[in-house]
Amino acid sequence: MWSILKLNALLPAIIPWIVFFTVHKQKQDEPFFREYFDREYDYIVVGAGSSGPVVANRLSEDPKVKVLLLEAGGYEVYQSEIPMLAARLQLSEYDWQYKTEPQKYACQGMNEHRSNWPRGKILGGCSTMNYMLYVRGNKKDYDIWESYGNYGWDWKGVFPYFVKSEDNRDPAILKNGYHGFNGPLTVSTTHYTTPIGGAFLEAAKLHGYPNIDINGARQTGFAVPQGTVRRGARCSTAKAYLRDYRHRKNLHTVIYAHVTKVIIDDNKRAVGVKFNRRGLDHVVYARREIILSAGSINSPQLLMLSGIGPRYHLESLGIPVVADLPGVGQNLQDHIGVGGLQFHIDAPVSVVQPRVYVAKSFTQWVTLGIGPLTMLGGLDGIGFINTKYANASDDFPDVEIHFIPSCPSSDGGESVRKAMNLKSALFQKVYSPFLYEDTYAYYPVLLRPRSVGWMKLRSANPYDQPIIQPNYLSDPYDAKVLVDSLKISIKMGLSKPFQKFKTRIWSRTWYGCEKYRPYSDEYLECLTRSYTATIYHPVGTAKMGPPTDPLAVVDPELRVYGVKGLRVIDASIMPKIVSGNTNAPIIMIGEKGADLIKGRLYPPNIAPGYAPVPDYLTNPAKEKHAAKGPLSHLGNIFGKFNFLKF
Repeated sequence: MWSILKLNALLPAIIPWIVFFTVHKQKQDEPFFREYFDREYDYIVVGAGSSGPVVANRLSEDPKVKVLLLEAGGYEVYQSEIPMLAARLQLSEYDWQYKTEPQKYACQGMNEHRSNWPRGKILGGCSTMNYMLYVRGNKKDYDIWESYGNYGWDWKGVFPYFVKSEDNRDPAILKNGYHGFNGPLTVSTTHYTTPIGGAFLEAAKLHGYPNIDINGARQTGFAVPQGTVRRGARCSTAKAYLRDYRHRKNLHTVIYAHVTKVIIDDNKRAVGVKFNRRGLDHVVYARREIILSAGSINSPQLLMLSGIGPRYHLESLGIPVVADLPGVGQNLQDHIGVGGLQFHIDAPVSVVQPRVYVAKSFTQWVTLGIGPLTMLGGLDGIGFINTKYANASDDFPDVEIHFIPSCPSSDGGESVRKAMNLKSALFQKVYSPFLYEDTYAYYPVLLRPRSVGWMKLRSANPYDQPIIQPNYLSDPYDAKVLVDSLKISIKMGLSKPFQKFKTRIWSRTWYGCEKYRPYSDEYLECLTRSYTATIYHPVGTAKMGPPTDPLAVVDPELRVYGVKGLRVIDASIMPKIVSGNTNAPIIMIGEKGADLIKGRLYPPNIAPGYAPVPDYLTNPAKEKHAAKGPLSHLGNIFGKFNFLKF
């Protein structure tokens, strides 16, 4: 009898999980990816990351066009659905597990002075394992692109494509005329914040930074972040652009297909691709074009393996040169942040593993899409600030603040420590005495680094990882900006809104910086060069530019110079990194790139500030648009269960 009573008590928690895993398994078995493929297609898209599914989806809108999308990794897994578990996919089979070369001026607190560079090897790519922040960057970023000779890539030229992709679920934000509501990509505002998240916003106001929509009229300010999240679950590009359109017979998605070469004929036209799938080599041909959307590492790697790149480098590896393009692999840029600026608090209000990873949190997430597991990678707020090196009167901030209500000790050293590649001696000295204690951290990010790196092939073997050299902090200016941002962060982090939590700055001297006075400029620079953490935003390695640019790889229509029928449509075409997280801009590039292939552009009359708003905001009698998703039709039966609305 007692066992029956216990079972009845547990049923409310057990049933949702049983249904969740059953439904999730059914989702993965639904055939939107294929075991078989044709010999010839109109278009072949290489890479199903943040941009590839966008391109494949838009090209296949024409039922007369047949599109093949190839992805080296497999399908999404249930861990990727939970926003808080974003970092858990790093260093797994779903990650390419790249590492940089040892850094001379940075990463001194990391093993071998190397930074891990996780890249998604899974449907959705990095959009399936990132922190889901929806940030477009600054309008001036795109005006700068056009000033380099990239016609049509100014803010007015790209803004309609942000609107086109977006299905924003926040009515307050939709009213301002800067967002879309009918696109495939669900964007929503984080509904769960910790009490110290509110203090973060209040501290910003005290220092002159308002709470705003950072994707609206201005960027300088602070916000509760919006993310690519649908009802508390991740909305990757695989979910938004593939899973929701699985009915299309002319869109074939093939997983575990590692493309090793683009086949180029004697007329220097790309005619097909060679790929390995489960140990067997295959060749598929394209009647019209081949599009590389494999990302800022894999796309230039594939170009060079196919004979497109710097002549001297290709010849040194015995690769026949098809097109001598010195810019392939050059112009590598990334956003870096400084870790290590933590604060102690006495109140139990932060994110610590024993308190958050409990049955209650998972049940809240599964059934209602609420609770701490919906936090975007554990992030509580973001802000854009001006250091003393920026023009404060100009809306062009030079640093982004990530506010995290935790630090590497909050999970007991289980996950973040490994993901950051921190030295054991560093972790033991700085973090081990405070395992699972309440903390929060300011994490300033350099938006426009002057330090530029490169990548190149390690060998002619397509399975060898390339050489990645980001040259972090090689330009002293970058360290100066970050030091000033740390000083601003300290002032904010110790300001009045936090004092009710009995805040004090981290008590342990940073490993390797003992000779400097704590929190002096020298100490902060030492910290900057020790805990130099990638924000996972590599761009620029197949630079877009006019024919007069000696390092340009693609023209403003994203066509590879010197080879017909071949384009690159992903983050690698950025001539200069944007001032913000890169996922939303990469999706925009996919949208615009697809229209460039079609030879027509999305309605240019959608101007910033004048995007349409949904009827339900102007006419209360109309209901809010229906939720999209492959399982939405089950909502009438099991409407209260969040997992049925993915």
